Amino acid sequence: MKLAFMGSPDFSVPALRALVAAGHEVAAVYAQPPKPAGRGQKEQKCPVHQAAEALGLPVRTPRRLRGNDEQLEFFRGLHLDAAVVAAYGLILPQAFLDAPERGCLNIHASLLPRWRGAGPIQAAIAEGDVETGITIMQMEAGLDTGPMLRREALPIGEHDTAADLHDSLAEIGARLILAELEHPSAPVAQNEALANYAPKLSREDARLNFTLSAAVLERRIRAFTPWPGALGLLGDMVIKILAADVVAGEGVPGTILDDKFTIACGEGALRPTRLQRAGKSAMSTAEFLRGFTLPEEARFY
Repeated sequence: MKLAFMGSPDFSVPALRALVAAGHEVAAVYAQPPKPAGRGQKEQKCPVHQAAEALGLPVRTPRRLRGNDEQLEFFRGLHLDAAVVAAYGLILPQAFLDAPERGCLNIHASLLPRWRGAGPIQAAIAEGDVETGITIMQMEAGLDTGPMLRREALPIGEHDTAADLHDSLAEIGARLILAELEHPSAPVAQNEALANYAPKLSREDARLNFTLSAAVLERRIRAFTPWPGALGLLGDMVIKILAADVVAGEGVPGTILDDKFTIACGEGALRPTRLQRAGKSAMSTAEFLRGFTLPEEARFY
């Protein structure tokens, strides 16, 4: 089939590679424009952009599609069978959705309608879901509201992080989109009553609120790995908690209860197993404590 591929982050790359390997003609790849990154703030191409160039595919990086007549004319002129969209980052106006013969097919990292929006993987872990998955969806103007074509579930293990699920879901998405292109499915409408919104995360989401229960915070630590991370402020020190166990304990929320670095929460307590100070390497809590003296009545804020 003659396709356009629209995606930007690492999650999207396996699908792009799978489409090319399966023999589909990818006439154009759309990705987010290069952005300044790193200490030198040099412009860096997103993962899909880099992968497409390595595959010898033409890449387009418009900053907007809405009201962009030049881009729409080009897109229509491709005469596509379909467009495959995976975490692209731009809203597609109706004219773009209508241009390919089979429309635009989205690879979404949730069992729709459970989590719509930009952060479905993190939301599934943070809210204690027992499973997540991939939905191939026929795109329409609403945010992740289109009819479902294929779904495949993935169990969430008790120690799974967002990074763990991300890689597994990306591979499932690549496999499902190939199957859908070869054998089109009958569309199934989403149940609006079951829909939830998972917003895009920001750095501000990393700060842990220890008035919440230890169980909730442990899930957030896993949900926010690797980004934006989970951290607390101990005096003037920023400490990132990379992994933790839920244990018994009580006290003023944020208070360190013992020499094992157990932290009182609104309900129960957290015992971190891996920590990281700003500018330092990650280490086990035992290693961390060997070079660190806890101040009296130490408490996270």
